[in-house]
Amino acid sequence: MTGLETKVRLKLQLGGTSIGPGKIMLLETVAREGSISSAARALGMAYRRAWHLLNTLQEAFDQPVIITEMGGKDKGGATLTPFGKDLIEQYRKAEEQACKHSKPLLRMLAKHSR
Repeated sequence: MTGLETKVRLKLQLGGTSIGPGKIMLLETVAREGSISSAARALGMAYRRAWHLLNTLQEAFDQPVIITEMGGKDKGGATLTPFGKDLIEQYRKAEEQACKHSKPLLRMLAKHSR
């Protein structure tokens, strides 16, 4: 086996919207940080980019993944909806299964890689 890193990245396509590790990590970070701007800073991305990625998820489903509150004296913020939390949970389960079932393939690829 070579020193080549092999891994599985799960990306789901839902119409014109993709759901992958980046958007899921952004949702997890919003949940942890409590706001889109704090999540964007924590991930080293522009607020506008984070907002755009979250908005694509908001528009892809018949219910929201996050709820935002406007700033002001209470500083606003963002929280995940139950659907948003379930999206993360189900994605992580699917990712775990994909990794588990891909191990033989990954070993074979690593073995035969240059």
